Amino acid sequence: MTAPLSARVHRSGTVFGAAVVMVAAAVWAAHHGLQAVEFEGHTGSRLAAVWGVTFVILLGQTVLYHFERPRRPSPRARRQLDALHVAVLLPVYNEDAGYLRLGLQSMLDQTRRPTSVHVVDDGSTSDDYAAVRTWWTAAAAAAGIVTTWHRQPNSGKRHAQAAGVLASPAADIYVTVDSDSCLAPDALEEVLLPFARQRVQSVAGIVLATNHRTNLLTRVTDLWFTTGQLTDRSALSAMGTVLVNSGPLAAYRAGVIRDNLDGYLTETFMGRPVMFSDDSLLTLYALLRGRTVQQPSAVVFTALPEKASHFLRMYLRWMRGSTIRSVWRMRYLPVTGIAYWAHFLRWFGLALSTVVLGWLLVVEPLHYGNTPPASFLLVPFLIGWAQALRYLGVVRSDERMRQRAVTWLLMPLAVIAAWTVLRAMRWYGAATCARTGWGTRQNGAEVTLTAAKAGREALVPEVERTLQLAVPVTTG
Repeated sequence: MTAPLSARVHRSGTVFGAAVVMVAAAVWAAHHGLQAVEFEGHTGSRLAAVWGVTFVILLGQTVLYHFERPRRPSPRARRQLDALHVAVLLPVYNEDAGYLRLGLQSMLDQTRRPTSVHVVDDGSTSDDYAAVRTWWTAAAAAAGIVTTWHRQPNSGKRHAQAAGVLASPAADIYVTVDSDSCLAPDALEEVLLPFARQRVQSVAGIVLATNHRTNLLTRVTDLWFTTGQLTDRSALSAMGTVLVNSGPLAAYRAGVIRDNLDGYLTETFMGRPVMFSDDSLLTLYALLRGRTVQQPSAVVFTALPEKASHFLRMYLRWMRGSTIRSVWRMRYLPVTGIAYWAHFLRWFGLALSTVVLGWLLVVEPLHYGNTPPASFLLVPFLIGWAQALRYLGVVRSDERMRQRAVTWLLMPLAVIAAWTVLRAMRWYGAATCARTGWGTRQNGAEVTLTAAKAGREALVPEVERTLQLAVPVTTG
């Protein structure tokens, strides 16, 4: 078996300088476009003001996300962190057995192993995972990791996590992962480091794709998702106000989950139980107690949708959950806090950009006969490429830089999708947020593991051999 997947986020002054230059070029393109079109006086001045506000916000975000630093506590604080009981909560529902085993193997490969791992099969219908369970139980015992494996009737991800919480009452830190999460070897060690500061209540990891080279969709999705984490979420982390942790890897002080467990399991919206947006609710609980940050050196790999239908269902679920969570943030976050206004600015920016896009592409051409100049088309692409320079700062063990540069050049596709299909789905999700069902994986795993995706040439034969030799066990 080859070495485990690993990655690191490289910080560079050159990347920062290039991002500032490209943002400045976008400002110039917007200014040139305004001068090139004969807008009426009031319209022209309003558009100039809108662009000005937009670029001030963008430049501020650019500066902030370059201020994010991995936390590096003192040796004494590290010893205290080493003494913590770290419990991993791993819910499983209709997951591919290969991805599940890959994730469990990554627990064994950690430089700082978890104290306990609690696997809860939430009534899967596609597999009983008996062979994987046999292997894992023996491997965990040999590694000194306390583990439980419980199968329950299908009740949803939150109830599966709660079963893990109840099985680990002595935990100091809960780490939530997905059933397809493959942790980089130092991921757990790194995700714990910010907890050396008592005010920190939750820590988000950086999520990369295991299957990013499968097709064009996975490449563009990985580019878009990674860039978002290293720009928007990094900027929020610099202020201690991360709004949403990612499911594949996040860590919480135990009290954040234990003290809110009843509310977490019984959340309703418009009289309906909420079955998604679990990570954003846990992040909100943490934010109400202190600081929420991201640790850019804590990396996890996950499987991205490989078909457009799967991706669109997932994204629609995210947008519905985001809308519900926005209502709770407006209601519960203190208006005097940074998090409240950071959240407000995100919605303000979304609404403003939607209105401006509609005005330039519909109102101006049809009502005033003003067609936006070609220079306007450069603006979103320049901004996209500027932000995606952060993607180039991720060094992966399974990919060379020139391959990542090719993916970086695809950013216009992500920009076009974000401004058209995803923007429409954003508003559709907001309008249909009362539909609170999960929407994916009811018919089994939609993504399966191959050696190419895992970055381990011998992985699939090893999985197949283990599944053939393992003795089935009963579940309970």
